[in-house]
Amino acid sequence: CMNDCSDMSSYMSRCHSCRVQSGCFMVYDRPNYMGNQYFMRRGEYADYMSMMGMRDSIRSCRMIPMHRGQFRMKIYERENFGGQSYEMMDDCDNIMDRYRMNDCQSCHVMDGHWLMYEQPNYRGRMMYMRPGEYRSFRDMGMSGMRWMSMRRIMDSGY
Repeated sequence: CMNDCSDMSSYMSRCHSCRVQSGCFMVYDRPNYMGNQYFMRRGEYADYMSMMGMRDSIRSCRMIPMHRGQFRMKIYERENFGGQSYEMMDDCDNIMDRYRMNDCQSCHVMDGHWLMYEQPNYRGRMMYMRPGEYRSFRDMGMSGMRWMSMRRIMDSGY
């Protein structure tokens, strides 16, 4: 793949390993960019699927365009941009420690591409955020998840 692919079954029935030759991709364990997401930068991932707990196989992938310039994202404690809010321009390893915010349920990505993680220190399940408004993570199929750290996707891979 050289760009987004919403259903990899047209190429192969199962995909359990991959090699990223250039750029960065998000891969998903369900078609149409749904399910668990995994960030992949240049390299070989021979046993990555089982290591990261991917249940089945890669079903879709999305190329992450490289962004040069400023990064800006506003995070909100509640859905529909409610509650406490903070504007971020750099990585945050723990929103609780930095902002005294114990949940993030919506956000607005103004500039750049970001990864959000369910645990502090960029651990746990992740979600790719490109520029746009995200009014409800629950409505995006992420109910019951809390986003506790955020990282910019930069030319170096993160």
